[in-house]
Amino acid sequence: MDIRLYNNLHRRLEAFSPLDPQRVTMYLCGPTVYNYVHIGNARGPVVFDVLAKMLRRRYPRLVYARNITDVDDKINAAALEQGVPISTITDKFTAVYRDDMARLGVAPQDVEPHATAHIGEIITMIETLIASGHAYAADGHVLFSVASFPDYGKLSRRPVDEMLAGARVEVAPYKRDAGDFVLWKPSSPELPGWPSPWGIGRPGWHIECSAMAAAHLGDTIDIHAGGVDLQFPHHENELAQSTCAHGGKVFARFWLHNGMLNFGGTKMSKSLGNVSVLHELLDSQPPEALRYALLSAQYRQPLDWSDALIDQCIRTLDRLYGTLRDLAGVKAVAIDGLPTAVEVALCDDLNTPAVLAELSRLAGEARIATDASEKQRLKGELLAAGEILGLLQQDPAAWFSRGGNADEDSRIQAIVDERNAAKKARDFARADALRDELAREGVLLEDTAQGVRWRRG
Repeated sequence: MDIRLYNNLHRRLEAFSPLDPQRVTMYLCGPTVYNYVHIGNARGPVVFDVLAKMLRRRYPRLVYARNITDVDDKINAAALEQGVPISTITDKFTAVYRDDMARLGVAPQDVEPHATAHIGEIITMIETLIASGHAYAADGHVLFSVASFPDYGKLSRRPVDEMLAGARVEVAPYKRDAGDFVLWKPSSPELPGWPSPWGIGRPGWHIECSAMAAAHLGDTIDIHAGGVDLQFPHHENELAQSTCAHGGKVFARFWLHNGMLNFGGTKMSKSLGNVSVLHELLDSQPPEALRYALLSAQYRQPLDWSDALIDQCIRTLDRLYGTLRDLAGVKAVAIDGLPTAVEVALCDDLNTPAVLAELSRLAGEARIATDASEKQRLKGELLAAGEILGLLQQDPAAWFSRGGNADEDSRIQAIVDERNAAKKARDFARADALRDELAREGVLLEDTAQGVRWRRG
C-alpha cells in the first residue's frame, strides 16, 4: 500500500517513494528559542511525529531533523533587554521546548542542528551563491538576487509582485530589487557576530535552514515540512537559495504544510495576542488530551482551538482508557503491523481523524465482545492503533489519577466504597451525600458492568 502525501510543490496527492530507501530524509522547521511557544507551534511536531513513526515502519533508516534557530533579531532583543548573552536566552528556551515536546509524546528527532553551530557552513553556502551570480554583497550585507532564479514563487504559486505586496519587505538602498532577501547582515558591537568575508555579522533566517539541511541530510531531501505560514517567504526563499547553491538540484521532493490553529475564528498568533502558551497548557491540562486535540483535524486543515475541544478530548480518552481498564485481565494479542483500517487512513495523507474514529470503534466493540479471543484481538488492535498516534500508552490508573497521588486516590476510593456500602444498605440519603461530596471535589462516578468507577472531571 502506497503512502500518499499532499505535495504542496505540485498541489496534489502523490505516492511517496524516497530517493534512497536506505536513507530517507525529512526536515522540519523548528522553533526560534526566545520565549515559550504557543500551542499552534506544537501542531507540526505532533503531526510529523506520526509521519515519522509511519515512515520508520517501512524505512528504518529514516533521518529526521528538526532545527533550533538560536540566533535571530527577537533573541537579540530579549538578550539586550535582560543584559545577558544570547546563549542565556536560547539555552533556557531550548531546554523548555525539548521538555514540552517530550510531555506531548513527541519522540526526539535524529538530528537537532543549531544555527550557531553551522556558521561555517552558512558562510560557505553564501560564498557559493555569490560566485554563481545568485547573491551579491552590498554595504556589509549579502543578499540573494530573486531575479537570478526564474522559478522563484513556484512553491507559493503566486507572482512575485503579489507575494511582495503581502509580505513585510524591507526597503533598503543597498538592494538591487525590493524582493531581494538577506543572507548575511552586519552586527554592531552590542549584537552577536562572527567573522566573515563581509565583516563581523550574523546570518539571515532563511539561509540557516538551507545550510543545516544540507549539512545533515544532503543537497536533496525527501520531505521538508512546516507550518503553512512558513510557505512564504521562508520556504520559498529556502527553495531558491538551496537550488542555486547546489547547481540546480531539487532541494526538497515533497513539501508538507500543516494548517494553522484558530482561536475564536481568528488565526492564533503572538502579534494578535490570542495565544495559548503550550508550557502553561501542559501544566493545566492532560498532555495526552492536547496531543489528541492536535490530531483531531486533518493536518492540512485549520483547527479551531477551544476549551470545549480539550474537554471533549478528555472525555473521549476517559472512555478509551475506561475500556482498557475494564480489559485489564485480558491479554492483548500482538498484531503484525497496523490494523488495516488504521494503515489505510494513515497512508491517505495522514488521515488522523479517521484513525481516532477507528479507536472509538475498536473500544466500542471490545466493550460488548463476549468471546475471550475476540476481546484479546480487539485490545491488541486498540493498543496498536493508539501507539502509532502516540496515545493510550500509559496505565489507565495513571490517566485517571491525572496528577493525583496514591494517598489521595486511596481516600477517594474509600469514599466510593462507603457510598457503595450505603447503597447496598439502602441508606440512599447517605449515598447521595457522599456522591455530592465527591462531585464538589470534581470526582465523577460512572456505573459499569464491573461496578462503580470514578474519575476526576
